[in-house]
Amino acid sequence: MVKHIVELIRRASTDISEDVVEAILKARRKEKAGSMARNIFDQILRNIELAREKSVPVCQDTGTNIFYVDYPAGTSTGPIRAAIVAAVRQATRKYYLRPNSVETLSGKNTGDNVGTGHPSIHFNQWGKKSIRLRLMLKGGGSENVGAQYKLPDPSLSAGRDLAGVEKCVIHSVFEAQGEGCAPGVVGVGIGGDRASSYALSKEQFFRRLDDKNPEPALRKTEERLLRKLNSLGIGPMGLGGKSTVLGVKVGVANRVPASYFVSVSYMCWAYRRRSMILEGDKAVYDPD
Repeated sequence: MVKHIVELIRRASTDISEDVVEAILKARRKEKAGSMARNIFDQILRNIELAREKSVPVCQDTGTNIFYVDYPAGTSTGPIRAAIVAAVRQATRKYYLRPNSVETLSGKNTGDNVGTGHPSIHFNQWGKKSIRLRLMLKGGGSENVGAQYKLPDPSLSAGRDLAGVEKCVIHSVFEAQGEGCAPGVVGVGIGGDRASSYALSKEQFFRRLDDKNPEPALRKTEERLLRKLNSLGIGPMGLGGKSTVLGVKVGVANRVPASYFVSVSYMCWAYRRRSMILEGDKAVYDPD
């Protein structure tokens, strides 16, 4: 299992998924030839190409390692956790990951990306016989511009409805002003409690950029937000242009009547996420 997880980390760190590359190419075509925005996209695409060719991290900040593990009934999670930790240590030695985990109080770098709460691992039992691992590498810059709102929000004239949700998302992206390495992808979690709402917003990043939300109201919200956010003129790296975000993905969860949270997570253009299915000793990478 360890060798397969190391390969999963390598793929996530060094090779951007094709749906993301296609979105970047599409955004590039919208920018005027010779413009700052077009030049930035050219550099981004060259960056992706070199990282893929040389199998080196696409970004110097390899971020927080966030694993989501779906496992069958009767499977012990202890050995899976141990394999993930061992793989993270190996991947760090192989330079697929930068030593990026520091002790919060002392600031001391652990040197191997392993420490309290890191890597971050979420387990979920499912009804299949295989084990699925999904990995997200979440850079610090994009993590810093995430935001959470509580509706109603009088300061935004935002009520407890999808129109209010849209105001929150637009406010968060406007406040970021390109920080977090725009153009990025916005994940939105509506409902839940404070913790589950944020978790839901991050899980949206495992969706393909070209998918369609099965909930009609949310699908329209995603499409409308994509248009509105790209009309802000913030552009790549906040230097102006037609492409501020590459996609918007929205999820919803039940809530208690007293609370209505809107959580906004941001993923930079170095949109690093990969998955694999383990069946015995065999691994299938990016099965979806």
